Amino acid sequence: MSTRRYTEIETTHDFFAIACEGITLRHYAFQGIDFDTLSRQLRCTYDDCIFMGCNIPDEMRESIACNCIILPRVEAPYAVFPPRLYTAATLYHGYDPHNAATLDNCYDTRVYRHYIAQGKSAADIRETLCRTLHDHSISDALHDLLSQHDERDVVAIMGGHSLLRTDHTYLTVARIARSLTERGMLVVSGGGPGAMEATHLGAYMAHRPDSELVDAIDLLSQAPTFHHAQWLATAFEVMKRYPRLADTHDIGVPTWFYGHEPATPFAAHIAKYFDNSIREDGLLTIAKGGVIFAPGSAGTMQEIFQDAAQNHYCTHGYASPMIFLGTQYWSNHMPVYPLLQELLASGRYRNLLLTLTDSESEVIEALRR
Repeated sequence: MSTRRYTEIETTHDFFAIACEGITLRHYAFQGIDFDTLSRQLRCTYDDCIFMGCNIPDEMRESIACNCIILPRVEAPYAVFPPRLYTAATLYHGYDPHNAATLDNCYDTRVYRHYIAQGKSAADIRETLCRTLHDHSISDALHDLLSQHDERDVVAIMGGHSLLRTDHTYLTVARIARSLTERGMLVVSGGGPGAMEATHLGAYMAHRPDSELVDAIDLLSQAPTFHHAQWLATAFEVMKRYPRLADTHDIGVPTWFYGHEPATPFAAHIAKYFDNSIREDGLLTIAKGGVIFAPGSAGTMQEIFQDAAQNHYCTHGYASPMIFLGTQYWSNHMPVYPLLQELLASGRYRNLLLTLTDSESEVIEALRR
């Protein structure tokens, strides 16, 4: 029995597929629909429906039962009810890779400026409500996409935003993500620079030879860090040189909370949130196929122990693999791996499926097991 009660209608095409003259529509959620013309073409009545950000003419309101929920359009610098996830084209709308100054006026930058101006913890109730409604719509669109995949095929790659494009680990992460994507897995990450970008570059380059992946990274290495003025432009240059070959899917989950870190344009789908806590917990929750931890610092450490807690309690029904990429890093530089081993051996943690490796093939094998 499905837990989803309402059928979502997001386009006029969807509307005409369900509506006819005089019909009563029940249990539908209309998102961003302009009923001004539609209500004159087809006269319907509505029972137990939800209207989110729709244009509803006055003459239509008498046909809407009192048990319907109407969330009206709200003026904001961002879409309060986004019907689908972002892409590089929508997030960076207005950006010209040949003119760095245009980044200041693209959609993503305008939203971030507004977010900072209002405050990360906004005091204005209207703003907090709009952000909550936005993030709810993003979560809804995200789970619509995830429903098309086996939950155990979703694998997250976590790691630091400061990983340089010139670092060998960047290439290793990209190769792993490419291999997983070619095997039909859905890779997800925090959607930012560093190890996160490497994840989506690898997914983007799926079904291309290693020589082309190396060439793409050579081009990107002209701007090794996201602080470089050409970081974004070189990414767009790679996408121009190497169009995506197949209808592959991968998901970046960034946040305006860390809006100074640009979202990678390589991700096929971008679930960008305002609320970082929802984003962090949700990212680990959806990765039921396992999590690969590339080298990172405080943020990655936080994610490790969040994931360990979910696995310890089998929060979502079962534990999934925790794979640490970088033997020296996780044993000595950030000695979290021996700590987790000790906690597991002593019984303080349970259900941890741990792997420590430097090998791409061992990562794939650990996930396969």
